[in-house]
Amino acid sequence: MRIKGDKRHARRLRRTMSLPEVLLWRELRKKPNGLQYRRQHPAGPYVLDFFCATTNVAIEVDGEAHSRGDQPLKDTLRDDWLKEQGIRVMRIAAQDVLENLDGVLQLIESTFDVR
Repeated sequence: MRIKGDKRHARRLRRTMSLPEVLLWRELRKKPNGLQYRRQHPAGPYVLDFFCATTNVAIEVDGEAHSRGDQPLKDTLRDDWLKEQGIRVMRIAAQDVLENLDGVLQLIESTFDVR
């Protein structure tokens, strides 16, 4: 499924990825389970941290700011919109990526295994 979005904004975000995003990308680009992921992928009004077109799965790395203010509501609205587009969203805490990258990768692989 292709949902158009702002490519220029996505390109800017690729240059300013957070450390957890960089660490996760380093592993996802190796195509675990033979699945190809895109980083900072534009989708409508949003840019997805990581997207797998084969499984229609978005992986979002949530830092501390995602639990503050109105961000939880914005995340819910975003997830609902993506769900309407047929995209499943997996949210992973940035701290989990930093502390247990292998566990995060195992979770991703087991959750979205398409074999």
